[in-house]
Amino acid sequence: QVQLVESGGGLVQAGTSLRLSCAVSGRTWSSHYMGWFRQAPGKEREFVAAIRWRSGRGLYADSVKDRFTISKDNAENTLYLQMNSLKPEDTAVYYCAKGPLLVVSDSALWRPNLYDVWGQGTQVTVSS
Repeated sequence: QVQLVESGGGLVQAGTSLRLSCAVSGRTWSSHYMGWFRQAPGKEREFVAAIRWRSGRGLYADSVKDRFTISKDNAENTLYLQMNSLKPEDTAVYYCAKGPLLVVSDSALWRPNLYDVWGQGTQVTVSS
């Protein structure tokens, strides 16, 4: 059974950092994109970052660029999201997800419907 399990969320103050982890079990997708999304109360799920598992090239939403870093540990089958300089507007449930093998353009990775396996989510709350 394929599973994605997020961890690392919590309550922090603005300006501080958190690192989220996503443990991948069941199998690995060495050529797929993996992504992080977030969903705040009353809002749609939005793209945060994506990475191609094989190459390690990261892509970011403008709202988190230069603050968040997506990375992976192939040996541990774990996806990470390092979040620095957190803001109250970063408050949301964060999800990791398995994405497509190929995309026509990077902007396609913004679409949640291209991801077919999701974790249960981890809550991140940033106080001002």
